[in-house]
Amino acid sequence: MTVDITPAMVKELRVKTGAGMMDCKEALAAADGDFEKAVDFLRKKGMSAATKRSSKAAKDGIVVSYIHMGGKIGVLLEVNCETDFVAKTDDFQTMAKDIAMQIAAANPQYVRPEEIPEGALEREKAIYREQALAEKKPEKIWEKIIEGKLNKFYEEVCLVKQKFIKNTDVTVETMVNNMIAKTGENILIRRFSRFQLGEEIKEG
Repeated sequence: MTVDITPAMVKELRVKTGAGMMDCKEALAAADGDFEKAVDFLRKKGMSAATKRSSKAAKDGIVVSYIHMGGKIGVLLEVNCETDFVAKTDDFQTMAKDIAMQIAAANPQYVRPEEIPEGALEREKAIYREQALAEKKPEKIWEKIIEGKLNKFYEEVCLVKQKFIKNTDVTVETMVNNMIAKTGENILIRRFSRFQLGEEIKEG
């Protein structure tokens, strides 16, 4: 039995995942209209495309700026792709501006978990161990507790792990992977700087 895929179903899936209309229609058809299976289909497709493209050099792209709260917060962001053609598309530029807005609003400290200094990670782990000890948690589950809390920490301080402010059903990483699937190019959030009026300047 074939399920009719309605425009409303496609729209709902697009809002939830940020994927393109045709991709959403394909996913719903492949999943026989099952919404959750369609979400999984799109995630796998996005991750698969991202994995395939990750070895390709992303040496083009754009630098975008975003000013928030009447000049109180400013962001400079570099997002890379493989070709100037993709860098100039509306979809890519909109995504870059959305990410800059995300940085202004959510104040991440790093782009991805791999950039967190080892010392900072060890300090977090030490705090979580002390909390587990104070709460009298069994030692055999400490590592699982620490792993869970580290994942929460990543969601707070790492841009790619944050929930996207315009669609909290997806992370920034998922949004980028969807764009990789759509464009067929490797896309990389390279670096950013966030400035807040009156904040203390870190020495060194």
